[in-house]
Order: sequence, then C-alpha cells, then structure tokens
Amino acid sequence: MGQKVSISKKTVLLIHPVLVIGSYDKNEQPNIMTASWGGICCSEPPCVAVSLRKATYTYQNLIERKAYTVNIPSIQYIEQTDYVGIYSGRNENKFDSTGLTAVKSHIVDAPYIDEFPLVLHCKIIHTIEIGLHTQFIGEIVDIQCDKYFLNNENMPDINKIQPFIYDNSSRSYYSIGDKVLKAFSSYKI
Repeated sequence: MGQKVSISKKTVLLIHPVLVIGSYDKNEQPNIMTASWGGICCSEPPCVAVSLRKATYTYQNLIERKAYTVNIPSIQYIEQTDYVGIYSGRNENKFDSTGLTAVKSHIVDAPYIDEFPLVLHCKIIHTIEIGLHTQFIGEIVDIQCDKYFLNNENMPDINKIQPFIYDNSSRSYYSIGDKVLKAFSSYKI
C-alpha cells in the first residue's frame, strides 16, 4: 500500500447508520430527526446509543421523556429522511411536512414512523455528556418489523428493507451493496 498521510482529527468513519429518532415534546407533539452518530453499544442488555447536540429539539425531548424510537428507513424514503435531519421540530411538525405517519408506541413514551419497516423502542438508561454531543443510551425493550421485511428466520432482511448509510466526509448517502462474506466463517487463513 501507499504511505499514510495525516488528515487531522475529524469525525471520519465513512460508514454511519442512518437513524431517525422519534420523540414527543412537552406538548405531546410527535417529532423526528435524522441522526448518524449512533449504533448498537451493548449486547446484554441490548442497547443502542445516539449522540445529539444540546441545540437540537430532540435533545430536550429525550431529557424530559426518557425514551425514544430508532426508525430504520428504506431507501424509498431517503428524501424524507434527509428533510427531517435539516429542519427543526421547534418550527414545524415534520410528520405533516413529509407526509409520514406518527404512531404512538405502546411500549415507550415516543412515536414511531409507520412507513419505515423497522423500529427499535428504547428507554433511556444512561446519559453521557461528551462535549458538543450528549450520548443517550437506550435499552431496546422491543423491536418491531413489518412482516414483509422478515426473512425465513423471522429476522429483518437487509435486502428487503434496503437501508442506507451516511458518509460525512462527502456529506452523502449510499446504498448498501451485496453480501461479500458470511461473518464468523474465516476459521483459517
């Protein structure tokens, strides 16, 4: 390979999940925002973390409600997903603006997006002040998936769901490609 060159310290990881966080504000108004600073952070209990700036509307909702949903969009909803990451719920109802449907979770105090195939219902168990961002660690108390998007093992099928990722170095979304190797199968090299 070539010689490595420093590009300074940045938030470049190339692959970030695209998570749409659902929450309620103090007036029971449903809100959603796109976040890419997050992912699974513990196996037992099963947890997902999302890091938000204090300036976001969702930040205060999570502080007050102690719950959120993580909605995984299909690529057909990429424009709505991008939109809800640009505009603030302080100024508009993003469900109304995008035509997406808010559904009240019966599991946690947060809404989820009916049109998105996969939703994780989370109760906040830890909040960590990091710097510009605060990390909210939510225990996954349930996961729901539309039946059509399940595989033969009753698990979400990535090919049917067609999620996408975010690359912050190019500020672009990318589709996910073909499977290249079954994980944990390389016993000898």
